[in-house]
Amino acid sequence: MKKESLLFTPYKLGPVTLRNRTIRSAAFESMGRAYGPTEQLKNYHVSVARGGVGMTTLAYAAVCRSGLSFEKQLWLRPEIVPGLRDITEAVHREGAAASIQIGHCGNMTHYTTAGQIPIGASSGFNLYAYTPVRAMRRDEIRQVAADFGRAVDTAYEAGFDCVEVHAGHGYLISQFLSPYTNRRRDEYGGSLPNRMRFLRMCLDEVMETAARRNMAVLVKHNMEDGFKGGIEIPESLEIARAIETYGVDGIVLSSGFVSKAPMAVMRGIIPLYTMSYYMQWWLRIFVRLFGRYMIKQYPFEECFFLENAKKFRAELKLPLVYVGGLVSREGIERALDSGFELVQMARALVNDPAFVDKLREGDRSTRSACDHRNYCIARMYSLDMQCCKHCPDLPRKIREELAKLP
Repeated sequence: MKKESLLFTPYKLGPVTLRNRTIRSAAFESMGRAYGPTEQLKNYHVSVARGGVGMTTLAYAAVCRSGLSFEKQLWLRPEIVPGLRDITEAVHREGAAASIQIGHCGNMTHYTTAGQIPIGASSGFNLYAYTPVRAMRRDEIRQVAADFGRAVDTAYEAGFDCVEVHAGHGYLISQFLSPYTNRRRDEYGGSLPNRMRFLRMCLDEVMETAARRNMAVLVKHNMEDGFKGGIEIPESLEIARAIETYGVDGIVLSSGFVSKAPMAVMRGIIPLYTMSYYMQWWLRIFVRLFGRYMIKQYPFEECFFLENAKKFRAELKLPLVYVGGLVSREGIERALDSGFELVQMARALVNDPAFVDKLREGDRSTRSACDHRNYCIARMYSLDMQCCKHCPDLPRKIREELAKLP
């Protein structure tokens, strides 16, 4: 007998019930202004909600000033609560739940954005941001952990149903977890239990506040960093088991380290000319000359994280969210049939915010028109995140480069 699809069945994620199993993942929209929300950010998430998604996630809200890496990011503070509440209320009117990803970028920022020398697990120099980095003092570690708890309070006041703690991709929590970026010799470095200490402090604060506010909690976690010397699956499984003990409502299983292996996160060809076009002149020249040697390419395939994610499904009892290369009904069903309770996607919803409704109306052959040429990623740190198919006035050389990509 054919197994009935779970895709359009409701799911209770902690205290919030989602109308189906789809979540718009926390891919950076680059639609903020002055560290706050805009009408454009609202319109995009409302369009995704109207398009049928179960829950939409506003991407990367810094828990404090030092955690900001871009001016177009959100800084989760009381001053922006009215603007955020305007978004959540509009999303709720469309029948979707609203989530916000909270995090701290650690060493991936600049003095002008963070308001101080960038901080991280260890001192050094970050080639991704071209800036020196200072190791966090113990009092700063305690302060930032407390900021995670305060961010949950602020998210509640803004009307969000869920927070997603960003503990992956080489951001601050991930910088403490990974031996690549954590070279400390105190109680926060060395052994895995020591490297997990900051994560535990943040989750202590988050879970206490979320319980009081009756909010759902997801944690984005790296299955592997994507390079030798980083977190690999055996250690990652230990971290996931520790996260599970906190009673979080689910773990989002991802991979990759944006300052070392950025395309391990997203996969597909990166259009180097297009990426450099939106950069400052000196960085533009550098990327055009050396980008192909510095940025490792990872070919795109549907469900590219699924085989690794199954290893976590076999070891963990808590709900797990699959993310990575979902572009068709068939791929989504494959993930759900593998035991994952929910699925996240972003690029398919950048290409078409109504993609979920089209899945409902179609069959297993329904597929997104996103072709993963990654124009949206190439421009998102300078402009807003847009699919090239919605940008008719692209410069000629960009159109030519995109046309040549396989």
